[in-house]
Amino acid sequence: MSRHTLSVLVENKPGVLTRVAGLFARRSFNIHSLAVGPTEHEEISRITVVVDVDELPLEQVTKQLNKLINVIKIVELEDASSVQRELLLVKVKADTAQRTSVLEVVQLFRAHVVDVVPDSVVIEATGSPGKLGALLTALEPFGIREIVQSGTVAIGRGSRSITDRALERVSRSA
Repeated sequence: MSRHTLSVLVENKPGVLTRVAGLFARRSFNIHSLAVGPTEHEEISRITVVVDVDELPLEQVTKQLNKLINVIKIVELEDASSVQRELLLVKVKADTAQRTSVLEVVQLFRAHVVDVVPDSVVIEATGSPGKLGALLTALEPFGIREIVQSGTVAIGRGSRSITDRALERVSRSA
């Protein structure tokens, strides 16, 4: 199995996310990451799905997704032709003796401290899954208390936008 990132443009209507996620669940595909948010057009939302699946079943799911009434467009985003990022918040033990060392790691990874209390700090970092994994490995010796991580968000490189023609389709169906 290999990991695939799908960018799914959908009409911004209630229940669409449930139908899209349900399609993956009914086929027992493991969704590694799921992120949903608005686009530059208020009537369109973007669902970014990272899924572990072989090529042939992925093609079948893509065809079935296209049959859903509120799905406008599906694009598989390859690593080389897209920018993919995740957000990480991590709470790390950092008393006064350890704080300087923790801050050096934070600076090395271009992360930011967003909360400080006497015995810990909360660090915010964005980046590829590899970068965030390396940050967590570097912070592990200090003692990680809590981790919150977003799903992957991704966008294609270059000047083309996948929403250009999608808006025309939504306008025609309205």
